[in-house]
Amino acid sequence: MKYDPVKKVFGDIVSRNTFLRKIFYFLLDLMFLRSWHVRKKVRELYPKGKVMDILDAGMGFGQYTYFMAKRFPGSKILAIDVKEDQVADCKYFFSECGYNNVTVETGDLTTMSYSEQFDFILCVDVMEHIVEDELVFRNFANALKKGGRLLVNTPSNLGGSDADSDDDESFIEEHARLGYSKEDISEKIARAGMKVESFSYTYGKFGTVSWRFGIKYPILMAGASKLLILFLPIYYLFTLWFVLILMWLDVHTENEEGTGVLVVSTKN
Repeated sequence: MKYDPVKKVFGDIVSRNTFLRKIFYFLLDLMFLRSWHVRKKVRELYPKGKVMDILDAGMGFGQYTYFMAKRFPGSKILAIDVKEDQVADCKYFFSECGYNNVTVETGDLTTMSYSEQFDFILCVDVMEHIVEDELVFRNFANALKKGGRLLVNTPSNLGGSDADSDDDESFIEEHARLGYSKEDISEKIARAGMKVESFSYTYGKFGTVSWRFGIKYPILMAGASKLLILFLPIYYLFTLWFVLILMWLDVHTENEEGTGVLVVSTKN
């Protein structure tokens, strides 16, 4: 069973029920360590209530759009994605919930042509899927106002999603690249006309273990047999506390290396 389709199954279940979708967002934020890191960094960069023009570049299920809509209610947020079904679902959700500051549109990061429109661009787990990544970095630079920030979360080249293991093809099959080294992504950002403000590794020694027990093994079990899905609540009953402690440690540790990277850059 592939990684993204598993999430899509749950996304489809909650697509037209705003209450269940909020529960879905809560579970994504709880179980995916990347969300811990991204939300922590956003809080560090901007105080609650700051008014900005924001782009969620590749919004996916809309969980980060939802986070920012609540944290920055006076901001204008544009959320785009190439997948029309997810765009339709997010349009419905934000409209039903009354988030009038959120606009959801179908958009391709390789062809977008915004000019000095945004103060902040968030791009989470998208760049690893795009072959023409330098083109997208240039588009981000063009879209940012002077002094604006880009936050990118993406796998590193050190085995993101356990990609160095023989049995993990299902976790990386849709990736255009294994991941980025610090030098690679920094150079591409610089060539696009931006400057790296901060770089940090995520999914270090604690986060890697939490990923395996919290996400990888349950998904592999679900893929092996539908009957094992019924076993998952019992599995998490014994492992969730352990997983959450490891995630907390990863977020509050300066990782010397890791299978994910979190990069903040500014428009020159």
